[in-house]
Amino acid sequence: MSEPAHIGIIGGSGLYQIDGLTNVTERPIETPFGPPSDSIFGGQLGGRQVFFLPRHARGHLIFPHELPHRANIWALRSLGVRFAICVTAVGSLQERYAPQHIVLPSQFFDRTSQIHTFFGNGIVGHVAFADPISAPFQQIIHEEGTALGLTLHKGGTYVNMDGPQFSTRAESEVHRRLGFDVIGMTNLAEVKLCREAEIAVATMAMITDYDCWKTDEEAVTADAVFAHIAANADAAKRIIARVIPRIPAEAMWPEHRALDTALVTDRKLWPPDTAEKLRPILKRFLVGGD
Repeated sequence: MSEPAHIGIIGGSGLYQIDGLTNVTERPIETPFGPPSDSIFGGQLGGRQVFFLPRHARGHLIFPHELPHRANIWALRSLGVRFAICVTAVGSLQERYAPQHIVLPSQFFDRTSQIHTFFGNGIVGHVAFADPISAPFQQIIHEEGTALGLTLHKGGTYVNMDGPQFSTRAESEVHRRLGFDVIGMTNLAEVKLCREAEIAVATMAMITDYDCWKTDEEAVTADAVFAHIAANADAAKRIIARVIPRIPAEAMWPEHRALDTALVTDRKLWPPDTAEKLRPILKRFLVGGD
């Protein structure tokens, strides 16, 4: 029997719950990487099993650089999540992306000092990451958001900074001149770890501000960001409700076999403790797995 292909939603600033979930259960999960950001909420939506995780915890308690990314993605994968939608607040680096627009990035650029991987401790894996986002998944979101009359932009590059402070004007100008489109503090780690966990992922980058490069507007502040968050959260919920029924019932996209060509260490040399720690991710490679 094939593994279920459930759907995960990672909610960003302002998106702390998903409307329309039925038969809701709250699941506190312990992982080998510590606790996730919050309990994971499971339920039915659009005829599918959906699991929702508030990235910053309910009430927005966790800084971007404090997020337990490995625990979050491990927990979702342990529940059978094979498709994930990441909703994330971002600043715009280009005039054409206005607040409350939605960018569906295809590429990422890492300006952080962090390393995010499940591997190590005796198991080496290098996943292909040239195309971080699932193209068909992105297309479904674009079609459904456009059908709602919302302004979506398909493609573009998300530059990931450490934070938690917002950019200086010098940084913002450099990012613009390098051709980046939006800037955020959280999503690249999630996309990297989803690829290692063989989860197909697409990102909805919700514009809240113009960073600080646009000198005819006030520099970005937390107050300015959160002024747009409520409208963005509503738009995200409306899109997600239409996207869920269109997601395939089986995990058959290339991202779902990402580890076929990524695992370098001979299986006979895998430390048993490390392999067991990564069982939700490596299950099909282990004795008794799928």
